Amino acid sequence: MAKFRLYFEENNRSPIAQLWREFARQHSALFGLILFASFLLLSLVAPFISPHDPYFQNDSLLLLPPSWAEQGIVYYPFGTDDLGRDLLSRMLKGTTYTFGLALLTVFASLLAGLALGALAGMSRGMKSSFFNHLLDLILTIPSLLLAIIIVAILGPGLENTAWAVILALLPQFVHGIRNAIAEQLKQDYVIAYRLDGASNWQVLTRLVIPNIWEKITVMSSMALSTAILDIAALGFLGLGAQAPIAEWGAMISDSLDIIYIAPVSVAVPGLLIFCAVLSVNLVGDGLKVAIQKRRES
Repeated sequence: MAKFRLYFEENNRSPIAQLWREFARQHSALFGLILFASFLLLSLVAPFISPHDPYFQNDSLLLLPPSWAEQGIVYYPFGTDDLGRDLLSRMLKGTTYTFGLALLTVFASLLAGLALGALAGMSRGMKSSFFNHLLDLILTIPSLLLAIIIVAILGPGLENTAWAVILALLPQFVHGIRNAIAEQLKQDYVIAYRLDGASNWQVLTRLVIPNIWEKITVMSSMALSTAILDIAALGFLGLGAQAPIAEWGAMISDSLDIIYIAPVSVAVPGLLIFCAVLSVNLVGDGLKVAIQKRRES
């Protein structure tokens, strides 16, 4: 028993355990984590739990009201759209296209940003100066505007939307990782490790990356909320997912003409976008606070 208690106390001193302890003390962060996990789970299992085919058109059930309305049907909880498609099934499918795609784009952009940011942070001289000035110039363009420009070049569609969001988020990752690496390289322990004969690769992988993973995690959470909004915005503008794909932003755009007849078809996708972004922001803010308190303790 004494050995188990000692093992538990030693593991509780680890950075991850301390970070979780500080994170768990924040009720808003825990609520955001539960909400985030729910969206993540839905994006994975949506095809298996959808009550109907999200693309099946039923001409006999056009603009069916929600089940709580007087003429609603319990088998269609949120009703149907103007083509007779089940709104609940389409909203569940949209979790995969909006939230799930945002996760994939952020992960891909993070990997590319880590490689380019490490290259920029470890390099010196004219090459580094030119790269940094070019990066600062790109960062003056808002990510959504940059994504619109890229989609305008590549053409509309869900696949091109993914590429556009990846490229739009890339400068943010490169800039943040470059600055974090440059800050770490000024530390005394890194200088001592270099004097001991360590190569740039050893410095990067053994010292720098392990000490900036917290910043990278927070950066990724902020980028995820941007990716969700950009994917939905491109779908709303008709540049992203094309009909009949059930993406939240595209669903809002397709339902604007019937908003007075079927307000649920616009309100629920908008609420889902809001909740998804809220969950990511709550988790990101919780991580920031937890990291700060762990460093102060």
